[in-house]
Amino acid sequence: MARWGSTERIVGRPSAKVNERHLQETGLPADGRLRLLSFNIQVGISTERYRHYLTRGWQHLLPHTGRASNLQKIGDLLGDYDFVALQEADGGSLRSGYVNQVEHLAHLGSFPYWYQQLNRNLGRFGQHSNGVLSRLKPWEIENHPLPGPSGRGAILVRFGEGPDALVIVVMHLALGARTRTRQLAYIRELIGGYRHQVLMGDMNTHASDLLELSPLRDLGLLAPQIEATFPSWRPQRCLDHILLSPTLTLEKVQVLAQPISDHLPVAVEIRLPASLIGDSLPITSSSPAGPVE
Repeated sequence: MARWGSTERIVGRPSAKVNERHLQETGLPADGRLRLLSFNIQVGISTERYRHYLTRGWQHLLPHTGRASNLQKIGDLLGDYDFVALQEADGGSLRSGYVNQVEHLAHLGSFPYWYQQLNRNLGRFGQHSNGVLSRLKPWEIENHPLPGPSGRGAILVRFGEGPDALVIVVMHLALGARTRTRQLAYIRELIGGYRHQVLMGDMNTHASDLLELSPLRDLGLLAPQIEATFPSWRPQRCLDHILLSPTLTLEKVQVLAQPISDHLPVAVEIRLPASLIGDSLPITSSSPAGPVE
């Protein structure tokens, strides 16, 4: 149970869901590379102009024929990655045709492990969620509602034990600076005891604010991605990030030119320390991130 001020939040420790047919996709390449992707998918809505927020706004409430093809396009991206952080996914409501989009994308991308965090439950009209897709079996998942008005959450995924474990936190932060600061202070407390840290998601602010002005500023995190991600059709603001602790070696960073949502996806490839490879993160003889079957 987490506490701040006079407010209490219940922290859940659920288990990852398992796609049995894709369990052969587990493990890491022998050189310890890990490919990460973060994507705000806007519940499968394609937005190509500001006016589409008005003319296509009904798609946030009702099903539409283009959503399935948009999800297929997203699924086609995922086969190249080992761990995916999703924001603005729907957990199964009228607008998504009662399809859990996190589960659906796990199947499209052949991921053996997935988890959906429900942050705003509007019943049949909306199941606002974050999601995790992983080729590696998580040792533990923690479900954290974030400070501020309800509807924002973070998922902590841990691989390994003790301070040398790898922790990945998936988040979708608030629009307001004051609430966002409270949320980052909470996340800072969660990850402070670990050496190997990855923070992923739509953080609704620029890297300089996160690294220099926020409660994360003393961690020495790196923000390898500085290209704009929003709006996807004419990117002007860098809102989506994958932040890394200096113990993780950056191999590659990319903002993908895939304007499927109103945000562009962000990808990094990192190399893990030798201490993380083996029992914590099993190795396979070939990359698990091959083409989607």
